[in-house]
Amino acid sequence: MKVENGATVNLHFSLALADGSIVDSNFAGKPAACTIGDGNLPPAFEEVLLGLEAGDEIERKMPPERAFGAVNPANLQRFPAADFVSLLRDELVPLVPGSVVIFKDPAGFDRPGVVGNIDGAEVEVDFNHPLAGREIVFRAAIVSVLAPGTSELKLE
Repeated sequence: MKVENGATVNLHFSLALADGSIVDSNFAGKPAACTIGDGNLPPAFEEVLLGLEAGDEIERKMPPERAFGAVNPANLQRFPAADFVSLLRDELVPLVPGSVVIFKDPAGFDRPGVVGNIDGAEVEVDFNHPLAGREIVFRAAIVSVLAPGTSELKLE
């Protein structure tokens, strides 16, 4: 069975930066399961899996635009430092560049932002994906492929 839209794929994968730094990997553990086309993988990652079969392995360099997107300057926002007074004064876990802060968007959903520059008057927050603007090396080893609409039966 080849990987196709709607198929459930069990695979080992890794995401690495161009310098070889591993961002995420499950090669040392159990394979992950994903359904092609359900939106859990970026489309470009799904594309490189299409047509593969159990036992196949791939490694592809993904430019930022095909991985997690380019950095969008509109996603860098500045807020009054006064909005962060309690976090800036927190002695246990003070707000510093690199801190992740959760905001509510207009629809009420959580939206993480990474704190950038902090000056006396403003705090810069980056709402881009943490891997935006980065080339990603995607590696995958296909363990099994289930046809669309089927589920795996385990007999014990």
